[in-house]
Amino acid sequence: MRGEKRRQEILSLLGNTDNPIPANMLSERFAVSRQVIVQDIAILRANGYDITSTNRGYVLSGKPQATRIFKCRHAFDELVEEGALIIELGGRIEDVFVNHRVYGKISARLGLYSRTHVEELYRSLVSGASKPLMAVTDGYHYHNVTADSEQALDAIERELRKRGFLIEI
Repeated sequence: MRGEKRRQEILSLLGNTDNPIPANMLSERFAVSRQVIVQDIAILRANGYDITSTNRGYVLSGKPQATRIFKCRHAFDELVEEGALIIELGGRIEDVFVNHRVYGKISARLGLYSRTHVEELYRSLVSGASKPLMAVTDGYHYHNVTADSEQALDAIERELRKRGFLIEI
């Protein structure tokens, strides 16, 4: 059995029980070593699944989190509109980054989860204390956006495109 299929079956098993499932039971079921199961769990965690290790086995604690990178371009005064659009459709703006021709990737953690957060960021930038990263790349910038589902990210993508903010990667 290939790794991706095995990981999907592990998720299915964890998602269909409230009881912890020991790694050795999973390794027997899939005829792989316990270490392969540990690696599978690490990959699933890296993909956003909230899997907890207990002394009795693994437990799926929460829903997976979907993530997507959006490349955007807009004027500075449209920053609040872009952020509000993403948040109102169920997204969270984790960061902003630009690809500078000399310095390479420059990023900043944002953690914007509400319209209030977006407005506070805008006010701090308007105050002149600093300029947004997009200022060094003529408005071009990227966001890592997370949401509870791929459908929410699809809706965000459609609206960013409709508004003219989205640049096709």
